[in-house]
Amino acid sequence: MRHRLAVAPQYLFPKQAMTAFAGLVANAEAGSITTAIIRWFVGHYGVDMSEAENADIRAYSSFNAFFTRALRAGVRPLAPAPFVSPVDGAISQFGEIEFDQIFQAKGHRYSTTALVGGDRALAAQFEHGAFATLYLSPKDYHRIHMPCDGRLTRMIYVPGELFSVNPTTARGVPGLFARNERVVCVFETPHGPFVLVLVGATIVGSMSTVWHGVVNPPRTGKIGKWRYGDRQIVLKQGEEMGRFLLGSTVVMLFPKNVLTFNPEWAPERAVKLGEKMGS
Repeated sequence: MRHRLAVAPQYLFPKQAMTAFAGLVANAEAGSITTAIIRWFVGHYGVDMSEAENADIRAYSSFNAFFTRALRAGVRPLAPAPFVSPVDGAISQFGEIEFDQIFQAKGHRYSTTALVGGDRALAAQFEHGAFATLYLSPKDYHRIHMPCDGRLTRMIYVPGELFSVNPTTARGVPGLFARNERVVCVFETPHGPFVLVLVGATIVGSMSTVWHGVVNPPRTGKIGKWRYGDRQIVLKQGEEMGRFLLGSTVVMLFPKNVLTFNPEWAPERAVKLGEKMGS
């Protein structure tokens, strides 16, 4: 009950308007004002700029340029494992998909069908499979990379709510990750089908992929679908596949009997891009 009370104001906030405004501010190139905002953000959230390819905050023309900054070469080596973490962040939940149900938090589950935008045939490929949900906090690196080799076959944009995706909200909003706006990326891999979902949130100005660019805005309120069967969009393990313009969450789906998770993984544990996710 207390978690639901904690998130109750979010049902009243004008989340779409707030997010649109945040996107405008984040893209603005306002010189010394932009630098001052970035400087405050780095200090407030404890961002480690020593890992950035360009550690000089004055070099970033907009807040989004800073937020989607590249890392220095070599700071995130890939573990010798078939599956690695695709992001810097924290583990929200992970484990077995129980038939088609994904565990969100105590008392909350949601279906794989709902997550992928209602495509039952796609969701059926992950019955009794495995999932991992990783949360990117404001201080984290916000580019998303491939956990394994894969060839892109489809992308689905699913319109939805824009609740926060922090741990408190995950405990208080039923079906959060299947309610929020999201981009569903479907790959074929040497291990079978794989889905990586970018979940939007309040203040997340947009999500983009390396093959499409910015997916949203515009926010049309309609499902968008793209098929790539006639194109060879192949990404290697560790390659960038997309980014959040302001932070959010990724959800991954794997088929049955494909992934055994790293025994060191646990909910709320911090993870780094490239560390072993499983075998």
